[in-house]
Amino acid sequence: MSDARDSASAGPPARRRRGKELETALLDAAWEELAAQGYAGLTFDGVATRAGTSRPVVRRRWSRKADLARAAFLHRVRSDPGAVPDTGTLRGDVLALMSGMVERRAELTALVALRFGGYFEETGTSLADLRADMLEGRDSAMEVVLARAVARGEVSANRLAPRVVSLPFDLLRHELLMTLRPPSAEAQAEIVDTLFLPLVERGPGGQ
Repeated sequence: MSDARDSASAGPPARRRRGKELETALLDAAWEELAAQGYAGLTFDGVATRAGTSRPVVRRRWSRKADLARAAFLHRVRSDPGAVPDTGTLRGDVLALMSGMVERRAELTALVALRFGGYFEETGTSLADLRADMLEGRDSAMEVVLARAVARGEVSANRLAPRVVSLPFDLLRHELLMTLRPPSAEAQAEIVDTLFLPLVERGPGGQ
């Protein structure tokens, strides 16, 4: 009688995860381990335990710790890509992009800078390389916004040098990493109005 009661109280057996569902669970667990332990403390055993599986299950998908960390980062950022704003003006779009980055990416950017040191040293890469991996095969939101601005006649395409295009977000990331606090709305507006727009807006002669 007691065996029947014990069996009933145990509930149904856990459902076995496969394919995409299992991979998502492993990457979520890996990201949580990275956030808690940093790259130096990331282990296959720790990820397996957090995901409720075994070490071989993790190792079958990623043979190196660096590959697992990279996959976890890309999974994390791609799971919340955010929409590209379309306010009708370049200023409004860039401010919306910056606000979205602060809201959704500030903590992630600081975490990667502080926790991925061992990863960058081991792989010989940088945060810029991780960002390039994130954007592989698609335009950045900033490139979409600027293409619209060129089509509206707000900016000159010949003024959009790569360093100019990246300037607002380079400055935003710099302030975030230097202060470990999200830049204020006033700081974001100053970057756009004082530094960025004068570099890209058309002059009196249309240049």
